[in-house]
Amino acid sequence: MDLTKQLAQAREVGTKTSLVLHRRLKHAQEAFRHRVQDAQDSGTATSSSWNAGVDPMSCYAYAVDSVQRAILFWDTLRQRGNNFVEHAAQGFKPVLHFDYETVLDGRQFDRPVNYALLKITPPVGVIIDDSRRPYIIIDPRAGHGPGIGGFKDDSQVGVALRAGHPVYFVMFFREPEPGQTLLDVCEAEQQFIQTVRALHPDSPKPAIVGNCQGGWAAMMLAASNPEDTGPIVINGAPMSYWSGAWSEGEGDNPMRYSGGLLGGTWLASFAADLGNGKFDGAWLVQNFENLNPANSYWDKYYNLYKKADTEPPRFLEFERWWGGYYLMNREEIEWITRNLFVGNKLWSGDVKGGGGKAFDLRDIKAPILLFASMGDNITPPQQAFNWVVDVYGSTEEIKARGQVIVGMMHQSIGHLGIFVSGKVAQKEHAQIVSVLKSIELLPPGLYGMVIHEEDSGGDGITYTVEFQEHSLEEIAGRLNRFERVDEKPFEAVAALSEINQRAYEWFARPFVQMMSNEMSADVLRKFHPLRLQNWAFSDMNPWLAWLGPAANAVRANRRALDSDHPLRQREQAGAEIVSATLDAYRAARDAMMEATFFGLYANMSSFHGSDTVSGHTPAPVASEPKERPEVKLALASVDQGGYAEAIARIACLLKRRGEPLPLSRLELHKELVMEYAEFLPELSPDVWRRIRGSQELVVLHASEHALETLPALLHDRADRARLQALAEKLRASKLLLGVKPTATQTAMLDRIRAVLATVDDAQ
Repeated sequence: MDLTKQLAQAREVGTKTSLVLHRRLKHAQEAFRHRVQDAQDSGTATSSSWNAGVDPMSCYAYAVDSVQRAILFWDTLRQRGNNFVEHAAQGFKPVLHFDYETVLDGRQFDRPVNYALLKITPPVGVIIDDSRRPYIIIDPRAGHGPGIGGFKDDSQVGVALRAGHPVYFVMFFREPEPGQTLLDVCEAEQQFIQTVRALHPDSPKPAIVGNCQGGWAAMMLAASNPEDTGPIVINGAPMSYWSGAWSEGEGDNPMRYSGGLLGGTWLASFAADLGNGKFDGAWLVQNFENLNPANSYWDKYYNLYKKADTEPPRFLEFERWWGGYYLMNREEIEWITRNLFVGNKLWSGDVKGGGGKAFDLRDIKAPILLFASMGDNITPPQQAFNWVVDVYGSTEEIKARGQVIVGMMHQSIGHLGIFVSGKVAQKEHAQIVSVLKSIELLPPGLYGMVIHEEDSGGDGITYTVEFQEHSLEEIAGRLNRFERVDEKPFEAVAALSEINQRAYEWFARPFVQMMSNEMSADVLRKFHPLRLQNWAFSDMNPWLAWLGPAANAVRANRRALDSDHPLRQREQAGAEIVSATLDAYRAARDAMMEATFFGLYANMSSFHGSDTVSGHTPAPVASEPKERPEVKLALASVDQGGYAEAIARIACLLKRRGEPLPLSRLELHKELVMEYAEFLPELSPDVWRRIRGSQELVVLHASEHALETLPALLHDRADRARLQALAEKLRASKLLLGVKPTATQTAMLDRIRAVLATVDDAQ
């Protein structure tokens, strides 16, 4: 690009970012004004007579109530500090709600890692069927400790146990093993999978559930060990970190700009060197807290104060996990930041596993289920789904490879809610468990999973699931209104990050490492603000000796006011204004971050000179579907194959198109497969899906030719007799009573019979 074009682009970028910044700030201002006005209205309109509610006795009652709540509030923070100290003394055990036993300890492996495989002990009354598919849940290692996947009874662990499945949990210890890397962890998890398979030889391959960072860890595991893994569920996992919901409206995903605004990966290396070779996960947690200052510094504390009589148990339960900070080796955090957060190149083929083979997600043979939320500002849907666009060239390639990818979207839940919300566990995670029983029978393709809920009166809420097939191009267009042009500047970030990283390693690292030792690292960790706020406000602090007895006295003489008291309503209105102010600050801060980021790096990207997006150059895709390699290959073999190809082609010819596929129909399909297995080809699910995908391409792009050449696949008389026997069995099957084919299916079935009948007549 010549200088004139670069200057023109700089002006265009400047104009665009200024306009977007103006809109962002205007949106923030309007949102703040509306919230303040609503708070003022609610504070004065809740009582029919405001003056009647503020008589001296009423004010005295409110003063007593507010002081008592304050004492209970501060005592809860003291209990949080005590829990933190106790948790640390116990070695930060997993915060699992369930009992467990250790199956494998990675610290004893030839290449030691601080990971272990746990087997969850089912609660009393829960019966486990060892012949059912085992579940292996991998929690995120993103600053906090393990346990969030089994944090409560209504959790991923809980719903799988209640469905009768054996459940295993991949946990990690606070201290990493010396020299361990992420590739060592991946190899250890492969041993975990193989052990679970050996413990359940008669069960289907284990389902792998990965949460957040555990999601891309699960994908690495499945890509490097496809023979041993069953269906994969990744929840809120940042697979394509450069992506986001950039739009003309409100900015929602500020976290993706952090790497560029901090100069790249060098800061993580600096923090690890200050920690004497270990990175303190508390810094990652601090980043999460900074994302939402209103909640981190006000809302959750005011909610505790407002509900001081009932909220402490829930608050303390969550803070026990949130306040457990774990460590990583320098090599681990550098690998993550350089290959994922800044480099975004894990899936491009540049990163290789322990055996020297690059991670290729197309090697995964099992179905993949992606769960994301529109309300997630840490892992937006674009980060969860765009890797599919980067890895697969087209919908045809997904089908030809026999891959099944199912996406599910929540409309509002936040990032943590994906894992800890009881409602999400009862609805989404419970339905995921039901889907995984039959998901391997889904035809290859890209699907959206939709959950419908219906109030059954006294029986509670019932859920029904259906799958809607989509094209890759449709999903990519829906998620990325601007065709991902907003990701181009991240290439400049990656390039600048490499320069800064090298400069730090050459000129600063030797001095930082000389000044660091285990004692200085320990002091820095203990006095990190997040740890300090815990242990300093505990019984370790002698100035708080009075607080416990005072709280006990308050509980014995509690004089609570109703939440609808006029003064309580005024208090809540004031709290809402504080919250609105912090949210307005966040909106303005995020808008400024975004404008600064694009102002810097959008111009740099023109000098970078790359035409790639998302870290690598995708394979060119032919605009005409029939010209795509997968379709050409399928059409070239239209008259080749045998009984398996014939069954698959007939299934494709009779497929209902343009309508959702209910889970009940998929479950019926599974029952039929089990009932008439002797008449079906003996193939593994992944091989069958590859055949089915190839035959579907033939039917989609040459349906008449597919029908005409069907007899060529059944040239063996025994195969035709076997097919005829299967047809007779299905015609008389009790399982199909009440199931009526559509008019299109009936007509196609008649044509298939007619085509096959000509072969019999000719012989």
